[in-house]
Amino acid sequence: KMNIALLTAGGVGSRMNIDIPKQFVHVNDKPLIIYTLEKFEKHADIDAIVVVCLKGWENILQAYAKQFNITKLKYIVESGENGQDSIRNGLFEIEKYFSLDDLVIIHDGNRAMVSAEIISDCIVKTELKGCAIAAIPTVEVVLYTENESSSTKSYPREYLKRTQTPHGFPLKTILNMHRQALEKGIVNAAASVDMAIALNQEVYLSLGSEKNLKITTMDDLDIFKALLNYEKESR
Repeated sequence: KMNIALLTAGGVGSRMNIDIPKQFVHVNDKPLIIYTLEKFEKHADIDAIVVVCLKGWENILQAYAKQFNITKLKYIVESGENGQDSIRNGLFEIEKYFSLDDLVIIHDGNRAMVSAEIISDCIVKTELKGCAIAAIPTVEVVLYTENESSSTKSYPREYLKRTQTPHGFPLKTILNMHRQALEKGIVNAAASVDMAIALNQEVYLSLGSEKNLKITTMDDLDIFKALLNYEKESR
């Protein structure tokens, strides 16, 4: 059985107010997406990588992969209208070349601090349970609001988990979910875990980390740079 990483790099960076997509922002002369790719490149249990890429940036990604020696990158696929479309595009490409029993590890291209432990746990739990969703505890009080300025309701945080990626599934399972979602008119599931829940499927949790942050704002970028510096100094 093979383990295929499916990375999403379809975002346009709108929350950063920058001209280039956030996954191509350079930090210390290296694009963000390369930091993420390197984590999967270096992981012994990842056999191949497929990236869903923002239209028009495929050749740039290819050039960066070559420059930074990402040898496991096999296919680059054009992203879709939203996250669900993009992942489906990637899965349909994977279906052409890999076995339905192979595992797909879906990961946000802008979660560049994913650790080897998180990737390993995702693979192991997917093999054991049939799927795995990286998740972490909720330490803050979570409020419900409909107007964004006031609230009269909170949720008991001991029952709440914040999901991250990676998400692991056997290829046949996640393909079936996407085909079912299309049939049922589920069209904008933000993540595979959303889709699974919308299809009434139980999901199993795997290791996550506060460091495994999704870099979508300038604040996130600052935290990422700080973590990189910390890693460099603690080596």
